[in-house]
Amino acid sequence: MDKVKAMQTFVRIVEANSFTKAAETLNLPRASLTATMQNLEGFLGVQLLQRTTRRLSVTPEGMEYYKQCVEILGAIDTAEMSFRGPAAQHPRGTLRVDMPGAVGRQVIVPRIGEFHALYSDVHLSLSLTDRVVDLTQEGVDCALRVGRLQDSSMVGRQIGSMRFVTCAAPSYLERYGVPRTLDDLARHRSVVHFSGRTGRAFDWEFMVDGKPVIMEIGGAIAINDADAYISCALQGLGMVQSATYQVRQHLKSGALVEVLADTPAMPLPVSLLYPQGRMAAPKLKVFADWISALFKAHSDLKP
Repeated sequence: MDKVKAMQTFVRIVEANSFTKAAETLNLPRASLTATMQNLEGFLGVQLLQRTTRRLSVTPEGMEYYKQCVEILGAIDTAEMSFRGPAAQHPRGTLRVDMPGAVGRQVIVPRIGEFHALYSDVHLSLSLTDRVVDLTQEGVDCALRVGRLQDSSMVGRQIGSMRFVTCAAPSYLERYGVPRTLDDLARHRSVVHFSGRTGRAFDWEFMVDGKPVIMEIGGAIAINDADAYISCALQGLGMVQSATYQVRQHLKSGALVEVLADTPAMPLPVSLLYPQGRMAAPKLKVFADWISALFKAHSDLKP
């Protein structure tokens, strides 16, 4: 039995919480993983996983073994990198990246050819979605996240800061007037932007004397897509509080007009999220450095 391969297989099964998903990400038949686990448990003399037709769970012994496997495999990767020479440091292989749809479409994908030109041996698999992806279960190497991070089991590296602007179409402002203070917002309407995942409307957050102030503004139209949200604003259906990079061209053309400029909206951190120990992989390191530089050079997204 190849002990290292058995450890790698076991770790992937635990992280994916599924034999089938682990087999897909390892590009191996499911039967091969089953045989490997039977051999590993027989060799160790303990049950690592409890399997039923509906559920997979890790035994206490399995969880302890998993933690040690992660440490051992990480040490092996580090040791190999230091001795295998320049070829081992060359970024290669498939890199699976998850990111919010709007950021991906407007900021990253238009520049992705530059990354490919630099690292042609890295095969990118980009997922543009607004649902929260479980990195370990779905075999994702890293994810771009906007907002305060919740998952403490992952490493979060802040690469930018998303700025927001409150704005409306001239036709809306002509009809309802221009708000001068936050108190004026009570007499206005917005296009409501809600989360497609939770159904909850996003609050409007402002900075007042260095402290956040949350405002709730109702409206006749609620929508869960960022591009459609801006489209409604362009039609004069209400004010919006949008990421500045998404409306920059409309502000320049005059199709949208900034309001409450003296009361800025709260920025949100943009972070690259990845599992513990993965940054040692050259393909992930170069992508993290490239995307960090991309955000640093963007006036609306730089840290």
